[in-house]
Amino acid sequence: MNQGLIPSRYAKALFEFASEKGADTRIYELMHTLESSFASETSMQQVVANPFIPAADKEKLLASAAGADKKDEVFERFMRLLADNNRLDAARDIALAYMKLYRSEHRIYLVTVTSAAPMGAAEEDRLKSLIERHLGGATMEYHHRVDPDLIGGFTVTINNEKLDASVADELKQLRLKLLSN
Repeated sequence: MNQGLIPSRYAKALFEFASEKGADTRIYELMHTLESSFASETSMQQVVANPFIPAADKEKLLASAAGADKKDEVFERFMRLLADNNRLDAARDIALAYMKLYRSEHRIYLVTVTSAAPMGAAEEDRLKSLIERHLGGATMEYHHRVDPDLIGGFTVTINNEKLDASVADELKQLRLKLLSN
């Protein structure tokens, strides 16, 4: 089977089950925290994939990394399902697939603004309102990053679409134009 297919099937099953139980938003929060834990602690994937570590310990690690507590029965049952099917090593990919599915179902756009320098509050608020208008009232998860390599200007990424209004891109376009002549 395709590695991308397995996580998306598990994520879809989890989403449907969590929606039935009214826990889809809570599971989204847990999956978001779990993915952040994987991103910040690079050795976590190696631990979860290690066949010599008992599944029960891996379940505890994943629950702790997600910030789950005793009330999160849907999450606990899902981790048990993954353990029973020897799929705990796919937890990060499943978390990513779940978040993507949840965002799609709830019309939530992932928006990242990258600027060459920190933006002032007024500029950032103006840019956010422009993006919200462009999205037609849909919800967005907004993130701002600073990348001095842009030299000036900014980029806006909405899901997989990118608007590049940076000086670095302008210079790149100019260089390509000069090379083609």
